[in-house]
Amino acid sequence: MNRNLPTPWKPNKAQLLAAQDKLVPDLIAKDLIVLFAGINPGLYTAAIGHHFGRPGNRFWPALHGGGFTPRLFSPFEESLLLDLKFGITNVVERATARADELTDDELRAGGRRLQAKVKRWHPTVVAFVGIGPYRVVSGIKDARVGLQKDPFGGSHAWVLPNPSGLNAHYQPAVLAQLFGELHLWSTAQHEGRQNQK
Repeated sequence: MNRNLPTPWKPNKAQLLAAQDKLVPDLIAKDLIVLFAGINPGLYTAAIGHHFGRPGNRFWPALHGGGFTPRLFSPFEESLLLDLKFGITNVVERATARADELTDDELRAGGRRLQAKVKRWHPTVVAFVGIGPYRVVSGIKDARVGLQKDPFGGSHAWVLPNPSGLNAHYQPAVLAQLFGELHLWSTAQHEGRQNQK
């Protein structure tokens, strides 16, 4: 969440501890332009019940900087994404304090569930938000950020860097640029797909 926006509420320590293994509902609909697939919810996100909810996570600023939203949304406004034909899910559904608590087997099982969701909902692009989990899910060890040559569940696959504030390899301007590349490409693909129907 952007620190300049008011937060409707912040979880206390007990609420954060109670969020372990909690699920955050998918934000999904038929024929989205992009379905963003996070790794799994963190405890803060699970406690508030909104994707990419932890202050310091750069997903929402990158989404806006990349042209996906007309203004900076807070996690509490995530439902507005559906009006713009974007959605959010996770590879692994359960919340953990850190993504490294997930095993490769858990990521692969989550990948199979995600593939079934993608087949059901038919987004133009499924965008993995984090390259490490994509490498495990896809089995492609040398996958890079950007468009992938192999589809995922019948949709185009794209990989974005993890927007966590802990990921120092990608500064906000670079994240916005990479999100912007996805936005331009996916919108053109979606329009072409709609014209073929």
